[in-house]
Amino acid sequence: QVQVRESGGSLVQVGESLRLTCAASGATSGLIGMGWFRQDPGKEREFVAAIRWADGNVYYADSVKGRFAISRDSAEKTVDLLMYNLRPADTAVYYCAATRQWFTSLITAGSYAYWGQGTQVTVSS
Repeated sequence: QVQVRESGGSLVQVGESLRLTCAASGATSGLIGMGWFRQDPGKEREFVAAIRWADGNVYYADSVKGRFAISRDSAEKTVDLLMYNLRPADTAVYYCAATRQWFTSLITAGSYAYWGQGTQVTVSS
């Protein structure tokens, strides 16, 4: 089992930046990848960014490409999501997820077995 916990959500103004952090614990030796997803009430959970643990390859949704950056600390088993130039459309609950599945698509929510409780990001205009 892998436990993941997010932190860093906050209320910010349009154009401001924010960093979310996800910490993984438990059976982390078999981590394949970690990702961030977000969800607004009444909407489906959508992919934001992901990172492959072994080689650091990163993946981004088109809506955040160029504004968000995902990175990992292999020793600390943490993943950061740096969010720049935030927009009201970025308002959502952000979830961190982890997977130990090989040959899985890191941009698909169904690939992840381990999820955090979520952290609220609100971008006010």
